[in-house]
Amino acid sequence: MAIECLVLGAGQEVGKSCVVVTINGKRIMFDCGMHMGYTDHRRYPEFSLISDSGDFTSALSCVIITHFHLDHIGALPYFTQVCGYNGPIYMTYPTKALAPLMLEDYRKVMVDRRGEEEQFSCEHIAECMKKVTAVDLKQTVHVDKDLQIRAYYAGHVLGAAMFYAKVGDAALVYTGDYNMVPDRHLGAAQIDRLQLDLVITESTYATTYRDSKYVREREFLKAVHKCVASGGKVLIPTFALGRAQELCMLLDDYWERTNLKVPIYFSAGLTIQANLYYKILISWTSQKVKDTHARHNAFDFKNVISFDRSLINAPGPCVLFATPGMISGGFSLEVFKQWAPYEENLVTLPGYCLAGTIGHKLMSAKIPTQIKLDEDVKIDVRCQIHQLSFSPHTDAKGIMDLIKFLSPKHVILVHGEKPKMGALREKIQSELAIECCYPANNETVLIPSTHHIEAGASDAFLQSCLVPQFQIFENQCWVYDDRVAQGILTLQNPRVFSQNELRDVLGVENHQVKFAHCCSAAYDSDWSPSISQKNSLLQLLFGIVSRDFPDCIMLDSQKSIQVGSFVVSLCSREECPSSNEDALHFCCTWSATDEELAWTVISLVKNVKLSRDFT
Repeated sequence: MAIECLVLGAGQEVGKSCVVVTINGKRIMFDCGMHMGYTDHRRYPEFSLISDSGDFTSALSCVIITHFHLDHIGALPYFTQVCGYNGPIYMTYPTKALAPLMLEDYRKVMVDRRGEEEQFSCEHIAECMKKVTAVDLKQTVHVDKDLQIRAYYAGHVLGAAMFYAKVGDAALVYTGDYNMVPDRHLGAAQIDRLQLDLVITESTYATTYRDSKYVREREFLKAVHKCVASGGKVLIPTFALGRAQELCMLLDDYWERTNLKVPIYFSAGLTIQANLYYKILISWTSQKVKDTHARHNAFDFKNVISFDRSLINAPGPCVLFATPGMISGGFSLEVFKQWAPYEENLVTLPGYCLAGTIGHKLMSAKIPTQIKLDEDVKIDVRCQIHQLSFSPHTDAKGIMDLIKFLSPKHVILVHGEKPKMGALREKIQSELAIECCYPANNETVLIPSTHHIEAGASDAFLQSCLVPQFQIFENQCWVYDDRVAQGILTLQNPRVFSQNELRDVLGVENHQVKFAHCCSAAYDSDWSPSISQKNSLLQLLFGIVSRDFPDCIMLDSQKSIQVGSFVVSLCSREECPSSNEDALHFCCTWSATDEELAWTVISLVKNVKLSRDFT
């Protein structure tokens, strides 16, 4: 049977991750995200493709959420409370704890501050989360008697997980977002070596190879220090969970070492609230954080304090973390409007920015420039722009390393930009010899899956496996057992039989084609070998054949020699007439499969010249 993959989001784009996989009759939705770059119908996945009737509960076996970022979970309250899905939902414990914070923060920004139409309410969020079952790492969960799932540590953000799913013999891994190298607050992704038909992997940085983490950190600290030393303000647009904690740890440590007194601010209460969860969920962080936890909690920042809106235009240098990370709205946009016109200020863009966001426009802009927000609002940008790759996503090397380690039969790329996905696909197919594709949104891909058949075995077949192969040579028995058991599998009522049983199983007569040939070995005319010498001749031939065919299994029954299906034995001249009276005659028989072997042995026999002293 084939694995069917319907890509409803993150197909040849970054945003609204959602892939519906049908595996041996079970249907799983991996992630249920929203696209942060759209406010129309493109914001959510095309759920109608899952079920024409709208009965999503019956159409899906379960929903699995890999982590709390909105492009992976943002549509879940809408899908459950508005669209009516009421089936099982699985995510890790940290994701279940932190997801409501992210969803409520998004709702407030969109509705309370920007005045958009409400897609889901705070009550919807609460009711949605009640339907979630939290899972631990490497915990095998049986969704039903056929479907089992398992979470693996993905790095990326607190609680992020790759998910393994298996139904019958078919199995796959959906990675979500992951990072293959550790950072200051999270470890690297970890997963078992599994037998997989398919890996569905993110490809955000499909063609990017990053420098050393320490080089990137030094560049970031140098840019920030230079700005504040000149009296400027540094705006770090970041999401409240993940990069905010990573960069706060980096700056807090640097401030301690350099004794800087410039204030570092958090904006909004979300980040402070999130830090409380980081302190509680220490077991999900990096090994370094866990090792030092008894002496000091890494998320107790000495130099980072909460920000008050009245400080936006306060004189003097500062560093401010403001959400959201792409400057797509919210407080980071509000601060950007105030600070962007001044050359001494700095905006650092430490992560990926979607097309259409202010962050994306700044990445390709030549300063000074003008950013258009809408028909009436334009921002003069004269501040410094510094872009660093502090993204929690893995790079191209990490993607290749994971695929090589898991060695699936097929790969599907999602969550990436189309041209870069195409380049990565070629690399996977050429270097790893694994079939790969990158479907667009609302496209379905069929992947062949593994299917094992349980079959019985006949007594004769089992006996043939147990009896060793042996040779008798120079009155010694040599056992050879480096062989592969051979049998015949019948598919109707699957069963394995030995080759000799096939005729009886099929109820037909045995028809076998064999070839025969009479050959002779000459001897001296003045000597006639005795009967015992004639019989001993087979031993001589056995030695000759053994020497020329060292890898063949040979049987010596005293009256004949067998190599494969080739059998040679002594016979009388009456049975095998020959014009040469001074010769010993041999009967040779063999099957068609051993024809080349047979003629080689016959040529050896013909070239033997016998004399009275041959024994």
